[in-house]
Amino acid sequence: MELLLTHGYFLYEDPKELQIMKPYPPLGLLYICSHLRSKGHEVEVFDSTFQSRAALRERLFRGSPAALGIYANLMTRSNVVSILREAKQAGWKTIVGGPEPGAYVDEYLDAGADVVALGEGEVTLQELLKAWRQNAEANLGEIAGLAFRNTHGITCRTAPRTQIPDLDAQPWPAREDIDMDRYVDTWRTHHGKGSVSLITARGCPYRCEWCSHQVFGQTHRRRKPEHVADELAWLLDRYKPDMLWIADDVFTINHDWLARWAMELGKRKIHIPFECISRSDRLNEKVIQTLAELGCQRLWVGSESGSQRILDSMQRGVKVQAVREAVALCRQHGIETGMFLMWGYEGEELEDIEATIDHVRTSNPDVFLTTVSYPIKGTPYYNKVASRVVQIRPWGQTSDREFEIAGRRPREFYRVADELLRYEVELARLRARVTDSDDGARVSELNTLVEDCRRTLYAYAGTEEKTA
Repeated sequence: MELLLTHGYFLYEDPKELQIMKPYPPLGLLYICSHLRSKGHEVEVFDSTFQSRAALRERLFRGSPAALGIYANLMTRSNVVSILREAKQAGWKTIVGGPEPGAYVDEYLDAGADVVALGEGEVTLQELLKAWRQNAEANLGEIAGLAFRNTHGITCRTAPRTQIPDLDAQPWPAREDIDMDRYVDTWRTHHGKGSVSLITARGCPYRCEWCSHQVFGQTHRRRKPEHVADELAWLLDRYKPDMLWIADDVFTINHDWLARWAMELGKRKIHIPFECISRSDRLNEKVIQTLAELGCQRLWVGSESGSQRILDSMQRGVKVQAVREAVALCRQHGIETGMFLMWGYEGEELEDIEATIDHVRTSNPDVFLTTVSYPIKGTPYYNKVASRVVQIRPWGQTSDREFEIAGRRPREFYRVADELLRYEVELARLRARVTDSDDGARVSELNTLVEDCRRTLYAYAGTEEKTA
């Protein structure tokens, strides 16, 4: 074996993920595995999802060490740092890649990485393994897409890696190397439906200021619809899932592609419920009708805010009204909607929070998820607030989600805003239907909760309370 791949996500050690129980396999690692094997390299995968840290540690200290490649993101940073330390103790060469390491090259090198892979990993690791196969001490300066330290301890970055132009030439992810059936069964056990994932494209061309583009840049490369249909047909035959997650950043960017894919699935008589993510400016009635006919059961829309001023500040490139229209169209065509929302973006004021509450109350998506905005290093948003970013714990024990921003309102303020949003939406839903006596009691209770939350929110802000 030349390379062992892992990712540092341990489902059973994460209390939040244990509540959700919606795991999907690490497709990025599995794409790298299948690519490297197609080029003659010996690669294994240690899928940590259903494993423990102790099991990975035992694997690292068993047998002859080789090269270890670890996928890292902001949620797995502390685990990856721990894995790097143990791998070096066991004598492994170490590589880290994924969406975070490019923004923290020196930190990951300090933590024990020999090499940081920058951007798309398949060809970079292919050339790296070839160099190491020929000479364990090879000069890496000619391999694009790497960062490492030279013999003088100076950090070196090579030229950027050119991205793979033809995704259809790539082999499918090496799903058979992991326990895919366990993923499907976990979904089925906890949610009544087994689910699998696939991607139809790589990258996102949009310029939202808070979003990281470390791996794929601001590109969009799409696979042929025929090839995606081939993969889906194989997934359905092999794993017998009940539903599908299309893991593209924005699924409906190319309307012509979507129509061609619908034709391909129609020819093969493939129809499976699925979820996907899109943007309101890439949705219209024809697109939504096509999604409904294909089996889309839930469409996630990046709304982020109900304030157009904040959306413009984010460089979202969408309109609040367009989001509302997209949600309404989905409802008309029997598609559930999920909405992503973000509190605390730079410049947000109470009137923007009220606008977001009104937006969600008016749109009435089936599900909405909120977060407090966090500045990911390397993004324009991070650059805006960098002088006020406060790291509350040592780098290797925390993540960019846990930054504090000096001068921003405390997290308790946003917790109350979140409560107010949820109470207001529930209240609007109750009022919209014929209510019985139990509903009437709940309406009265919610009115009180709304008043209390709004009073607390405005008190936090030191502003006179707005009349509801």
